[in-house]
Amino acid sequence: MLEGIREYAVELVRSNYADFGPSLATEMLLSKHDVKVSRETLRKWMMADGLWLSRRQRRSFHQPRLRREAFGELIQIDGSDHRWFENRADACTLLVFIDDATSRLVQLRFVVSESTDSYLSAVHAYVVAFGCPVAFYSDKHTGFRINRSNAPGGTGMTQFGRALAELNIEIICANSSQAKGRVERVNRTLQDRLVKELRLAGISNIEASNSFLPGFLLAHNERFAVTPVRSEDMHRPLSVPVEKLTDILCHREQRYVGSQLTLSYDRKRIILERNATSEELGGKYVDVYDFPDGRLEVRSKGLLLPYSVFSKDQRVSHTAIVENKRLGHTLALIKAQQDRHFEAKVKTNSEKGEYQKRGRQIYGPDYVPKIVAKSVVMAEPTAKKA
Repeated sequence: MLEGIREYAVELVRSNYADFGPSLATEMLLSKHDVKVSRETLRKWMMADGLWLSRRQRRSFHQPRLRREAFGELIQIDGSDHRWFENRADACTLLVFIDDATSRLVQLRFVVSESTDSYLSAVHAYVVAFGCPVAFYSDKHTGFRINRSNAPGGTGMTQFGRALAELNIEIICANSSQAKGRVERVNRTLQDRLVKELRLAGISNIEASNSFLPGFLLAHNERFAVTPVRSEDMHRPLSVPVEKLTDILCHREQRYVGSQLTLSYDRKRIILERNATSEELGGKYVDVYDFPDGRLEVRSKGLLLPYSVFSKDQRVSHTAIVENKRLGHTLALIKAQQDRHFEAKVKTNSEKGEYQKRGRQIYGPDYVPKIVAKSVVMAEPTAKKA
């Protein structure tokens, strides 16, 4: 009897519900064919007849990509947002640079958030130490890649991409996290080992941890780095002087100068100081250099232009939203700016004049208000005339 029900149910599923899961197929058998069978029983029957795969069987496995052959040929980069200091401090991000050929960690840096500025600073330190690799391998974060093919304006290149192009370094964006599995796996290792090392060292802030990282990096590489297939180093020497790196590894844009020698940048009104050079810039474009350390310079054909800034009512800057990969840091910026907004309360005229309220006056039983006394005096002559 049971075998007949099994054959009938499986044949119904095969002919009508071949792409249905066991749960939905069970409902269809009961509602449309009046065949009552439990979900788990039907699941076993479907698996036995090849109509359903278990969760383990449905897992997709990615063929491991072979390593590159030489050191410096491909550097995988990523940011790991984690509670690196556990409950001793807020979460932050660890920027990780790892060589694909050797699994050698070549750059570790703690930053508040994964942003274009933090990556530019990390690349600056990296190329000074090693030179220029053939390529960096990253995810498709908007700091590395413009994901909209029809994005209006611009050159179709991010600030990070523009800086790497000037250094003759390629940026390659992976289609999936599995494609850059080497950096993803080392992130998990660091979230275990480095967290415990920081706890044992009693470190609870970004500054102290960045001083701790060089020693940790050396010990990690001694244990986990492997020998590459080819012994040569693929890094190229810098093609520009080291002192020029700062001008390349920054946020750089052109801005139009109005007739009043003003320009706009990041919700700020920049007013150029009037001199022989700036007087000729009305109606032309100048270069704005926004450095990772917070400095802002305006230049025309390489000449530095003095200026003053008039800030508009700024909430959160565009770069803070777009270029920060992590939501937590953006929310922290919003909260800090909201707190400053409420602290800067506009004073009333009384407060500006330092007016102080007097205490409430207590009057005796014989007190007559002035307005009542005045009305009595005015009423007396009328009473006498009557």
